[in-house]
This record gives sequence, C-alpha cells and structure tokens, in this order.
Amino acid sequence: MTEAAIPVLTIDGPSGSGKGTISRVVAGRLGWHYLDSGALYRAVGVAAGWADLDLDDAGALVRCAFDTGIGFRDDAAGELRVLVNGHDATDELRTETAGAAASAIAAIPEVRSALKERQRAFRKAPGLVADGRDMGTVIFPDAAFKVFLTASAEERAERRYKQLKDKGVSVTLDGLLREILARDARDASRAVAPLRPAEDAVRIDTTGQGIDSVVERVLALVPGRTA
Repeated sequence: MTEAAIPVLTIDGPSGSGKGTISRVVAGRLGWHYLDSGALYRAVGVAAGWADLDLDDAGALVRCAFDTGIGFRDDAAGELRVLVNGHDATDELRTETAGAAASAIAAIPEVRSALKERQRAFRKAPGLVADGRDMGTVIFPDAAFKVFLTASAEERAERRYKQLKDKGVSVTLDGLLREILARDARDASRAVAPLRPAEDAVRIDTTGQGIDSVVERVLALVPGRTA
C-alpha cells in the first residue's frame, strides 16, 4: 500500500474538547495507529525546561526540537506513555506548565517545520488516527476523514479540573478557565497553522455529550469500520 493510499482520520480541536480520549478509542476500534501530535510539542517543551531554555529564544528551541528524542509505548494497563530523551515524562507532559510551553513553542514556524515530518511518519498501514490542532489543515490535508471537536470553555475547564484533581494536582477551576481561554486565543491567532477547522471537516460539539456518543458519531464517518 502506498503512503497516499493509507487512510487518515484527523481529529482537531481546542484543549479539553475531548480529542485525545476520542482519538484513542476510535483508533482502538478501527485497529489503526494513533498520533498524539500535542505530545510532541509538550515533549519539546519539557526538554526545553530541563535544559533551562528561554522560551523566547527561537533558535535554541528549534535546536531542541531537532535534538529531543521522543518515543511512545503502552504500559501494562494499555495507557500511552511518552518518553523524552529516554525518560518517562508522561505525567510532566500533562501539566498546565507543559501545555503553556507547548502552545508558545508551537507558534514558532521553524519548530513546526522541524516536527512536521516526525508527525507524517506515523502514517502507516492499515491507517492512522491523528489528533491535534492542525492535523487536517497542515499535516494531513489529504486525509480522507476529518473531524473538528469543540466544547464550551466552561465545560472544557471542568473536564480538566476533574482530571487533574483525580491525579492529586492542586488547581482551581477559575485558573484553568483563564488558562484555557488564553491558550485558545494564542492558538487561534498565531501566524502559522492557527487553530481552525479544515473546510471539509465534520464539526462536532461535545458539550454535554458522553464519550460513547461522540465515538459512534466519528466512527460513522469511516466506511467499513470495525464494529
């Protein structure tokens, strides 16, 4: 099968829209590979933090993007773990600090260029489910299936609050809401690959919807899907 013939389903959307959870479930149901593109940017952000790099130093961040070793594996429970330069950095990647760093780094065109081919290399048979913010517009514009998930900022903040509290992280709902709104603004206004739906993407508002309902709506877009 040629690379162009390998089907891709892109699932884009803002932070907290549910794209990570939905993408993993859909990939499992289809038996396809999965790409968490945001983890790549978070990994570079974490590596930059370990190296005490200035997030305003574009040159240093570009070098970091090229040099950082990033790997993925499933643990015994089937959860995705992310390795940064050989170290399991999964928990650190999920912090709001890592998310803010990733958002700042993602606005640098040269960093996005450095990570572009890494992302496209995930396109392998029998297919790929790719979640992120520019999967359908920039990384896989030829994808056969495209989805854009969204939800109200208030619900996205509540989801994130519950997730972090369950992990024992001390956060406030108001603080998370402010961070989500600020990140939305940064991602939508950046000059390169701004957050927006692809013109041919199916838009799904996940506000008030359960995971199973959204998964079924996404799977219905893929002909001949696995039950």
